[in-house]
Amino acid sequence: MTSDVQDAIARANGWVREANRIVVLTGAGISTDSGIPDFRGPNGLWTRNPAAEKASDISYYLADPEVRRASWQARLTAPAWTAEPNVGHRAVADLEHRGVLHALITQNIDGLHQRAGIDADRVIEVHGTIWYSRCWSCADRRPMHETLDRVRAGDPDPACELCGGILKSDTISFGQSLVPEVIDRAMRVSQQAEVFVAIGSTLSVYPVAGCVPLAKSHGARVVVVNAEPTAMDAVADCVIRGAIGEVLPRLFADGANT
Repeated sequence: MTSDVQDAIARANGWVREANRIVVLTGAGISTDSGIPDFRGPNGLWTRNPAAEKASDISYYLADPEVRRASWQARLTAPAWTAEPNVGHRAVADLEHRGVLHALITQNIDGLHQRAGIDADRVIEVHGTIWYSRCWSCADRRPMHETLDRVRAGDPDPACELCGGILKSDTISFGQSLVPEVIDRAMRVSQQAEVFVAIGSTLSVYPVAGCVPLAKSHGARVVVVNAEPTAMDAVADCVIRGAIGEVLPRLFADGANT
C-alpha cells in the first residue's frame, strides 16, 4: 500500500469517525473475495460464459424455455449458496454495530451483507436477491431453495405453483424495470448522508450511480473505493485505489483500532 493510499485512507477515516449518518453503496467488487465473480471483469461471469449474459436478459428468459432450463441448472451451483462474508463485508457491518450506518445500498444480489450482520431493514437491494424466486405473472414470492428442490427432483423449468406462470429469481434482469419504491429509498437516504462511501462499483449504471452526486449536492463527503477508475471519481472528495479487503478495515476503523 503506497503512502498516497495510506494518506487518503487516513483523511477519509477522519470523516468516518466524525459522522453519525454514513451511507455505503456496494457493487460486485466487494464480493469477489468471497468467491463470487463480477460480470465483465477479466474473470467475470459473462467474460467466461457469454451465454450467461443472454440468460440475464428478461426478453430471452421469458421467450426461450432452453434459456430458462440452463438458468435453473446454473442456479443449482451458484457460488452465493456457499459463499461467506469476507473482511470487506465485516468492515461495513462494524459501522452497523457502532450505530453509524444509516443505510446500505447494494447492487449485489448475494445477501452477504445481511449474513455479515447488517440488519436486513437497513439494506437496500436495488437489483433484488437471489435468495427468493418470484412468479412473473402473479408475483408469488418464495424462498429459492423450495424452487431449487423442484429442479433437483427433475423439473427442468418449474412453473408457479399458484398460477402456472414463469418463475425467475427475484432479481432485476436486463430489460426489467427497477422497483420505484426501492430506488426512491436509495435516493432519499443518499440525501441524508454525512459521509457517502461507494465501494467496488464502476458507478456507471443509472439510476443508482446518481446517488453519488446526489449525496454530494446535499453536503456529504464522498469517498470512492475501487481498484479501477470509476465514472464518479471526479465527484468524490477522496478516491482510494486498492484492494477492498485491505482498505475497508482501515477506512472504517474507530479510534480504538486505528
